[in-house]
Amino acid sequence: MDLIIAVIVGLIAVLHLYFLTLEMFLWDKPAGRRAFGLSAEEAATTKVLAANQGLYNGFLAAGLIWGLYLGRAGTDITVFFLLCVLAAGLFGAATASRKILFIQALPAAVALVLIALR
Repeated sequence: MDLIIAVIVGLIAVLHLYFLTLEMFLWDKPAGRRAFGLSAEEAATTKVLAANQGLYNGFLAAGLIWGLYLGRAGTDITVFFLLCVLAAGLFGAATASRKILFIQALPAAVALVLIALR
């Protein structure tokens, strides 16, 4: 069970590093615009806001990696950051795009349930 949890949390961390990359470095590039459905003008106007959002996604990834690094001793840290990911995913699904529920919130919820069942 610990290995399954670690793999899921690790994948969530990698996903948030991907979000960081898209939002901080690729926002106004074709890959970033395509991922978020933005025109060149929209991307240019919101680039600074996206970079800020990307930084927060990096913090989420760092917290998850920190918790994984500590193993069982890092369970509380992992749970805290998974709850942050879940909250961000729920908010994003409610305010931006419903697909965020499945991309961000659902994996965090699955990991939290597995940790609770451990």
